[in-house]
Amino acid sequence: MLGGSVFIALTRFIISIAGVIIFYVLISTPRFDTKKTVLCYSCFAAIASTVLCIWYIKDWSGCVRLGPLTTYVSFVVFAIFMSSGSLFLSIYKLALDFYLLALFMIGGIEISIVFFDKNIWADIIARIMLIIIISYFINKYLKEPVKEFSIYVEEELDWFSAVIMIMSLFFGIGYILGPGLDHTPFRLFQIIMNLFLTGTLQILIYRLYLHIGKEQEYQRENQLMQMNHRLLERQMEILDESVASGRRICHDIRHHNTVIAEFAQRGQYAELLQYLKEYEKITNIGVNKFICANTAVNNILSAYTRKAEKENINVTIDAELERRFPIPNIDLVTILSNAYENAIYGCMEVLKNEEKECFINILIKRKRNKLVICCSNTCQIETKIMHGQPKPEFTGGIGVSSIVKTAEKYGGEYDFKNDNGIFVFRLIMNIPQ
Repeated sequence: MLGGSVFIALTRFIISIAGVIIFYVLISTPRFDTKKTVLCYSCFAAIASTVLCIWYIKDWSGCVRLGPLTTYVSFVVFAIFMSSGSLFLSIYKLALDFYLLALFMIGGIEISIVFFDKNIWADIIARIMLIIIISYFINKYLKEPVKEFSIYVEEELDWFSAVIMIMSLFFGIGYILGPGLDHTPFRLFQIIMNLFLTGTLQILIYRLYLHIGKEQEYQRENQLMQMNHRLLERQMEILDESVASGRRICHDIRHHNTVIAEFAQRGQYAELLQYLKEYEKITNIGVNKFICANTAVNNILSAYTRKAEKENINVTIDAELERRFPIPNIDLVTILSNAYENAIYGCMEVLKNEEKECFINILIKRKRNKLVICCSNTCQIETKIMHGQPKPEFTGGIGVSSIVKTAEKYGGEYDFKNDNGIFVFRLIMNIPQ
């Protein structure tokens, strides 16, 4: 630090705290509205500046040595409270904020020492200019990418990565800010290298989690494509059966008319009614059953019910959904098709190993502003749940993440469990108003 009167110290404190707040607000999502956010951060800046000034007067050496770090630790706690993001996401953004703090603080000091013979006002002006430049750069080039990238960090960042990142940044920047070291060309080289290495760490973390997040997106898209492929297969099976049935009926229509006429001429009306019932049963092959009023849900449930019945699986469905449902059909189909497919897979795995009667029960109900979905099916006794979800080898690796992702989109709560050979999936989602 370059020293100076209490007024100079206060000016530096206010500039530094303001810079940290500006950077963090630009890259974070506040918990409160704009007016309340500005008021809270202003109060924090005022209190922190006052405490630092008193500390500066009472213990100049201690304030110079520990003041910046103490203030930033206090800001970390306050900023986490003010942010609406998760803890890991806030930690990542605070680490980036800490790096930018060191950048403009050290930049101002070094500019003053190297070019202006340790002029105090040169340091202050340099800090202000660096804050403006960095803020402009964040707002124009980093604000949107960081917010988009935040989704990946929130999903993938773990405790180990967060702790290592924070320790690396604090050690690197803490060493640079440490007083008592002579200003020499070697010291300047150390500062530049520390800033370079900590900046590189930020870039590596950004690229790592960006890559992980993109990979997860590709996997989800691949699952969605596989799901669409399976749906098309089910629909094609239904279409092929309908076409074959139609051709057979058209080919045999003359024979049917002859038989009907013969029954009528002989007055064998009971036999005629029985024949017509059998004829109706044949013509209904390939036609979707009516399960509920929602066309998309009705079709998907019909398609998978036909597949289950072919595998000798008993199916019971209780579905009540209106034709125009607030939740988009694509989201409903994503959940139901994956859940039904997993249930069929579970039953088929049981049938491979033992002769046992398998079943699938599906319940779909609307309870006021909630959608309730429950699917239970026969499964292997050894089916295991890990981290609240079934392991991929017990579901065929199909769609559990798609179910979870879609459920979370509507603030849903879900659970999976193996109840002694009966796999149960339950889901409650909010229905948009």
